[in-house]
Amino acid sequence: MSTDDPAQECNAVIDSVSAAVVSDRRFLETVLMAMLARGHVLLEDVPGTGKTLTARSMATALGLSFSRVQFTPDLLPADVTGTYVFDEDSADFEFRDGPIFANVVLADEINRAPPKTQSALLEAMEERQVTVDGETHELPEPFFVIATQNPVEQEGTFALPEAQVDRFMVKTSLGYPEYDGELDLLKRRDGRTTRSPTVETVLSRDGVLGLQSRPEEIRVDEDLMRYILDITRATRSDHRVSIGVSPRGSQRLFEAARARAMLEGREFVTPDMIKRIAEPVLAHRLVLTAEAQVDSVDKRSIIAELLDEVPVPTVE
Repeated sequence: MSTDDPAQECNAVIDSVSAAVVSDRRFLETVLMAMLARGHVLLEDVPGTGKTLTARSMATALGLSFSRVQFTPDLLPADVTGTYVFDEDSADFEFRDGPIFANVVLADEINRAPPKTQSALLEAMEERQVTVDGETHELPEPFFVIATQNPVEQEGTFALPEAQVDRFMVKTSLGYPEYDGELDLLKRRDGRTTRSPTVETVLSRDGVLGLQSRPEEIRVDEDLMRYILDITRATRSDHRVSIGVSPRGSQRLFEAARARAMLEGREFVTPDMIKRIAEPVLAHRLVLTAEAQVDSVDKRSIIAELLDEVPVPTVE
């Protein structure tokens, strides 16, 4: 599919993924928004809600290569990035790509791997390259990481360091499906001999790269830039927050807002767009004070309160 309407192309991708993934459409829009803004996604949800299926289906609809890495306590950095192997024919060491060399990489249960292995993703996510034995290897373009973690079972897990969490543009979850959606899942299982819904490939690698360049054309007035900064800077002075949103977070909110405008077929960003995406883009970047953690303060509620307090600019 190739049109001059990026919003139409995006809707076609979401429609294709929706054929296999039973979820809220806004969730799929958030994942696609992050990918088009060259960001990475962290999915935190209970097992069995469709996190792996979402990542695989999104890669298929976008026409991109897909790789899945199951993170475990004994996983080594080389198991992710790749390693040098001796070739007897050439009598030399040759680099063998690890599973990270794909367009869409699913880091499944990322918090089950030790910090040393988790950190192997840091350079890849930020620089889009990996360094092995002093040699730098470029990752394919486009490159997205979709990581998952289970918020319930914490035994044997390693909490992601703040530097790692900050690399994700958005953190979101599928949640449980609606009644009709879960009924549809049962009907699929009932027809064991019937082929499961398939995901149609809508775009190609070149098409995705083209879409990634389109948000640069979206207009963001200075008043809205100031609005973004007012929101992020307000997190740094909240009494419940030990470390607020970093300047990187401000940039990610700006980039996500432009991608969101493109998804909606708009040529400019509005305050409503920023308010809709602020929670998944900003909440996971907050570090709460010890007292707030004891009181089980929800980071998302802090962002919601700040959005109510920060004056909204008038866009003509």
